[in-house]
Amino acid sequence: YCFTNNDMPLCTITFTESKKNFKCPSGCSCSKETIICVVTNPTRSFFCFVLFVFFFNRLLNSNSLTTIKDDAFSGLPHLEYLFIEGNKIETITKNAFRGLRDLTHLSLANNKMRFLPRDLFFDLDSLLELDLRGNSFQCSCENKWLMTWLKNTNATVSDVFCAGPTDMKGKRLNDLPISPAECMSTDFVRHQSIPIQSMSADIFSFKDDIYVAMAAPNSNSCVVMEWDHIEMNFRKFDNITGKSVAGCKSVLINNYVLIIVTQLFGGSHLYKFDDHQNKFTKFQTIEVFNISKPNDIEVFQMDGNWYFVIVDSSKAGISTLYKWTDQPDRNETGFYSYQFLHEWFRDTDAEFVEVDGKSYLIIASRSQSPVIYLWNKSTLKFIFHGEIPNVDDVVGVKAFRVKDELYLAMTCYIGDSKVFKWTNKQFSEVQALPSRGAMILQPFTITDRHYLALGSDYSFTQIYLWDVQTKTFHKFKDIYVQSPRSFTIVTTDRRNFIFSSSFKGKSMVFEHIIVDLSL
Repeated sequence: YCFTNNDMPLCTITFTESKKNFKCPSGCSCSKETIICVVTNPTRSFFCFVLFVFFFNRLLNSNSLTTIKDDAFSGLPHLEYLFIEGNKIETITKNAFRGLRDLTHLSLANNKMRFLPRDLFFDLDSLLELDLRGNSFQCSCENKWLMTWLKNTNATVSDVFCAGPTDMKGKRLNDLPISPAECMSTDFVRHQSIPIQSMSADIFSFKDDIYVAMAAPNSNSCVVMEWDHIEMNFRKFDNITGKSVAGCKSVLINNYVLIIVTQLFGGSHLYKFDDHQNKFTKFQTIEVFNISKPNDIEVFQMDGNWYFVIVDSSKAGISTLYKWTDQPDRNETGFYSYQFLHEWFRDTDAEFVEVDGKSYLIIASRSQSPVIYLWNKSTLKFIFHGEIPNVDDVVGVKAFRVKDELYLAMTCYIGDSKVFKWTNKQFSEVQALPSRGAMILQPFTITDRHYLALGSDYSFTQIYLWDVQTKTFHKFKDIYVQSPRSFTIVTTDRRNFIFSSSFKGKSMVFEHIIVDLSL
């Protein structure tokens, strides 16, 4: 630092470690820890010469420095030359060079830097020359800002060559344009933990509000929660009590807001929202004579009519199709059994799809390959169409689309879960995913990104991301949900969330966020 004494400038440098073979410069007084120079003919260049020769050359070059932290050169506002070469520097924090507005020459050559923090050179208004040779810079999104800066700076900069990735090794960093889309990624961060164990979670919207119906067998209820736009989380709205509730599924028909509640005991029922009581009240007892162990509810609309299927996982069960009828004059308003399907096969899941102008119902089971039913427009019934081969012991089937192509995600508890694609009027396997103990392979889409959530009872939930080049899913990240049973998209207040039910722990809400890797 510098100060004046009787109008004579003094330059003082303080050492923090002992020096060997050091010769005190002329005009200076040296001790073990400091150099004090009385400048009789003061010029800035002399000041910088002293700092450069006796401080930085001996302290900073060819040592074992690994990190330069914020404000490392505080108190040296007139420093012009700074050479930190031949060290082992891997990390420089964003404000390391803050305050060096007179710095004209900077060398960070021959270190081990792979990335530099954004706007590292922001304060260097006087910079004329920069040497970055001999480092291991990665030509990736983290250094995108540096590529842009190199093209726009007025300083003379040594050529910076890529050390990686492999396909860019040896190329000049500032010759490699990276589009903004390439540097945008996503993440899932925990937003809310809900102390409710649930088998399923069904999201529905009514009067501009968001609700979720959770099947909670341990508490013998279907818990309805509402999104709080102020607190930005879910809060309890209603509690539909039952007997070992296995599923809760919403359906909005005309002015009715209905929740189908399936139970292991006591039959299944339909509940309707009552505006006067501001809660759900029993509306109908569903005919379930042939269903003893309901495992899934699939609701869909076809040819202007509403239907749902309850799949039965008992050994002697029959999955049943129900149709909505609205004839108040005949006292027939509700869902009534319409067709019995797939007897004796321990069904686990059903999925309705429309493709090529036709309607299909896919039913999965533990005892045979998934079967496909085709809607016959003449008989107005589903007829057997075929099977999906080479996949057994399926506990879940979910349909999704990538652009205009139809896919199925098949969850297998033992062996590999699989992804199938609709091609030439049939489903063909395109990818297998290791999935021991898996209970759910849930596809979901947020903006233009397609994901699969693979939930297991024995490991972290694995999130896969669709690769547009290979047209397959690649492992993206892990999130923790104990024994997950469903993953459902929630979009509200311009934010995207994933609601995950948990059979043995707390249900979780994760927020889907956009991450700019170039920052």
